[in-house]
Amino acid sequence: MKARETRAKESKVCKSVAPKVSLGPVLQRYFCDYLVSQRDLSQNTIVSYRDTFRLLLGFLKHRYRIKPEAVSVQDLDAPCILAFLDDLERRRGNTARSRNARRAAIRSFLRYAAAADPQLLPVAQRVLAIPAKRFERASVSYLTREQMQAILDSPDEATFSGQRDRVLLTLLYNTGARASELAGLQTQDLSLESRVSVHIRGKGRKNRSVPLWRQTAKLLRSWVRQLDGRSDAPLLPNARGKALTRSGIAQRLRHAVQRAASEHPSLQSMDISSHLT
Repeated sequence: MKARETRAKESKVCKSVAPKVSLGPVLQRYFCDYLVSQRDLSQNTIVSYRDTFRLLLGFLKHRYRIKPEAVSVQDLDAPCILAFLDDLERRRGNTARSRNARRAAIRSFLRYAAAADPQLLPVAQRVLAIPAKRFERASVSYLTREQMQAILDSPDEATFSGQRDRVLLTLLYNTGARASELAGLQTQDLSLESRVSVHIRGKGRKNRSVPLWRQTAKLLRSWVRQLDGRSDAPLLPNARGKALTRSGIAQRLRHAVQRAASEHPSLQSMDISSHLT
């Protein structure tokens, strides 16, 4: 009993003398030294983590009146983080999936902070104990062969943009790639000789080579002859010769679906994205 009381007193003393650790310097080292130099994470991941802390600092200022320059790592305790995650859903209308992504970014930072400074371990442990929020996963729908063919046939192949859109839609169908992955494709990513494939740089630096169907390869051989001969030329250029963006690809897909819906009215009621093709 006395030993337990002694440990409790020592714990109180440690808490009282432990200095606050300013968030700014630790956060800077986390992003610059850890995420960039050590982990070499993708730019998209770093931007997502940055946005998490931008939102968190705004929440602390709004809810607790703590200015960003005055925030300490110890301020990021479990009750604070729980309140922040709940605020994302209530005030900003974020989904459980988005909430869990923000939680993951904070957990990553606190693991790093606690490893660098053991006095932060109690704060980190309590936050790490916050569970992910469960959510129902929507069932994945799909297009029939006739619906998909109608979309593939919708571009006007008498025009350059129509030919490009046919290539775009065929690649989406053949590879199952994300719009962002197709946006980054260059002519050098194609292998159209013995082993016909396309090299895709995926999310989280997960690269892969995807085999191409015979009809896809035939279409691509004809297409690349019209492009800039440079190996780093974008495979799917816009009107200015620059690579189509992710939003540009989504817009071209919507346009193709609208044209195809004239023959297949069932497409009008479907929410079609690159993941559904």
